[in-house]
Amino acid sequence: MPIKNAAKKAMRSSATRRAENLRRSKTIKELDKKIRKSVEAGDKGAKELVSKFQQAVDKGEKAGLFKKNTASRKKSRMVAFVKKGIDK
Repeated sequence: MPIKNAAKKAMRSSATRRAENLRRSKTIKELDKKIRKSVEAGDKGAKELVSKFQQAVDKGEKAGLFKKNTASRKKSRMVAFVKKGIDK
């Protein structure tokens, strides 16, 4: 356990940041699963979920959860997956 006040504060803020990052990454993973399930089921609702997924990834990028190119790659691959699945 930290002894100095600055170290205590750093520990608190670190825990807060960790909780936010976990929440963001969990949201992105859940949206990913929902999109993949809806595409496999042939549902047309995947397009609306893609925009939510892109928004969540952008927020994750802004918060430092992903680097810029990683976020771009995730979004691009998801859009390609949905287009391929809907065209079938």
